[in-house]
Amino acid sequence: MTQVSSFLPIEGKSARVLILGSMPGVASLNANQYYAHPQNAFWKIISTITGCPASASYETRVEVLKQSGIALWDVLESCIRPGSLDADIDMITAKANDIAALLQRQPGIKTIYFNGGTAEKIFNKRILPTLVNTHIQYIRLPSTSPAHAGMSLAEKTKIWREAIEA
Repeated sequence: MTQVSSFLPIEGKSARVLILGSMPGVASLNANQYYAHPQNAFWKIISTITGCPASASYETRVEVLKQSGIALWDVLESCIRPGSLDADIDMITAKANDIAALLQRQPGIKTIYFNGGTAEKIFNKRILPTLVNTHIQYIRLPSTSPAHAGMSLAEKTKIWREAIEA
């Protein structure tokens, strides 16, 4: 079985929102970059929100995220998962990231957006019960994963833009 580990969070000096995925897929782990799979719509959608082209260097896209007040992380720090599908995560081996510590460092975060249902489910089960005195709104957005093909890129982009720009 393959033990996989997430990346450190992307966070600037004053984040206002946090986007949480579940666990980076194989392409992302191999590239050491969030959402590196070419069919994942994350950076295409974010480009419409930040104005930074999806074709810009990874370092530039990360810097623009930070400047836009958007923090990015995963709910899981590590787990056993063959392949890239969330459905294949071995929940017995899953260890959650310390989201509470990130929220303490980033008191300006007022909304947490989940990139898909798995991130939301894991958060609600493993992380939410550990949080105290948070006045945070929690919103699930449609997954940017190519595995979530039931919605067009245009539909996903509209929902993400309306949520994050609000």
